[in-house]
Amino acid sequence: MAKVSVGLRGWRFEESEIFTDEGEFKPLDEIPEDPRERLMRLVSLVEEPCDACYLVHGDEEIQNCRQASIVYGEPREEVLLCEQHEPDFLYWFREEDGRDLVGDAVFADAFHEWFAADGRAPDGYGGLEYVDTDPDELPSPPDANEIQRRLEENFVEGERINLRDYGPGADDEDVTPLTEDDLDGVDLDTDYPTK
Repeated sequence: MAKVSVGLRGWRFEESEIFTDEGEFKPLDEIPEDPRERLMRLVSLVEEPCDACYLVHGDEEIQNCRQASIVYGEPREEVLLCEQHEPDFLYWFREEDGRDLVGDAVFADAFHEWFAADGRAPDGYGGLEYVDTDPDELPSPPDANEIQRRLEENFVEGERINLRDYGPGADDEDVTPLTEDDLDGVDLDTDYPTK
């Protein structure tokens, strides 16, 4: 099967990992962890404005921002872009060492700082050419409510975990629990500095 983008271009998914043979989205618990995390993140990103437009216009003129159509980076460190600002990102990535930050927690912030400091691609710098084959044939990704419903559908009441089973001496058979007398020397009234 082929790789496809869902919702936004950029992140690509193996069709067989996210779709059933009937072309519908698989249940979330059947999708491997990385694609599942990206799909769930996409739900909140699809309607967001382009990061570069937002840096130009801010909250005051957010209505002037174009909707993002492209996503780059890792979930929660992604850069959202419109088609007009994709060349700026690609220039930063290729020519300004953005590629060195792939997978780094500062990936998105580094691009934002570069762009906010008037970093731009030279005129005529090309973006990527995308091949849209039957985009209307792909099902729409589930919305946030549907994802929540699917998560709760398969939720099993959690198992109680006793942390003492994993602490120091967890393997000792003759460990005795703490008593009030053991805590006599502990000062619980200490004032600690706050901000």
